Amino acid sequence: METQYKGHTKALAAAGLIVTTAIWGSAFVVMKNSLDVLPPTWLIAARFTVASAIMAAVFFRRIRTMDRETFVCGVKIGLMLGVAYLFQTYGLKYTTASKNAFITTLYVIIVPFLHGFLNRKWPGGVNIAAALLAVAGLALLSLQGDLSVNFGDLLTLICGVSFAFQVVYIDRYTEKHDPILLSVIQIMVTAVMGWCLAPFLDGAFPAAAFTDRSLIFGLCYMALFSTTICFILQNVGQKYLSADTSSILLSLESVFGAVFSVIFLHDEMTGRMIAGCALMFLAVILSETDPAKIGKLFAGKNASRQ
Repeated sequence: METQYKGHTKALAAAGLIVTTAIWGSAFVVMKNSLDVLPPTWLIAARFTVASAIMAAVFFRRIRTMDRETFVCGVKIGLMLGVAYLFQTYGLKYTTASKNAFITTLYVIIVPFLHGFLNRKWPGGVNIAAALLAVAGLALLSLQGDLSVNFGDLLTLICGVSFAFQVVYIDRYTEKHDPILLSVIQIMVTAVMGWCLAPFLDGAFPAAAFTDRSLIFGLCYMALFSTTICFILQNVGQKYLSADTSSILLSLESVFGAVFSVIFLHDEMTGRMIAGCALMFLAVILSETDPAKIGKLFAGKNASRQ
């Protein structure tokens, strides 16, 4: 009965991460329009500030009971998240959107080894195979044309490494600490980083932003769905899933991003992109496959041949 309960919990956690990637994928469309009005760092500051206000109002009682250790852990993953978003945004200024998306989601192959090094939980062969499949799918989905390395690619790589650290440390900290409180603190820290850096990176806040209805709608959507709901689902989901599995599930953001771009921005869905999506879904299935069952399957085949 307990095994069945754990199975249901893991399934719900995985579903939560998939919902998260679907929302993040849809946010590409919203963010594209918002960046036409508000510079990148100001957008990060505004988005995470609104999300912080929502979470502070909803979880006020929980926040009052937070201990110092939970606060410190939340600050650490908040700094990782803030660094990732900043380097992703500024990497995009110097490289193509497709390469930016691909390099960012390389955390899917970094996480298993970083997780092993930091938490002494080394990946199995199935996890590595699933991660490699996901990277191959991402390459088909994202990479086109020029494959040379430029300054923007290096900035984006820092973003991918920072996301990898965030995933691994969420896995570590949610073992002992409330994932909701960790979500609240990391979002607030990212907001503070945005406000501190925006004047230096993007200049003065554009006054026209206050009157742009599409921006206000976009901010509300990103703050409520892409930030508040998604980071809660990620932190809670990672409490019940391994960091390796979580990173592969989270990489589906690229798949949903491509799908929503086709639907709302009328981008073309090529055969190569479809193949990339198929490989990524295969990676997800493989990541959730029990290695012991695979061993028994092959053992049974060998036995039948003797």
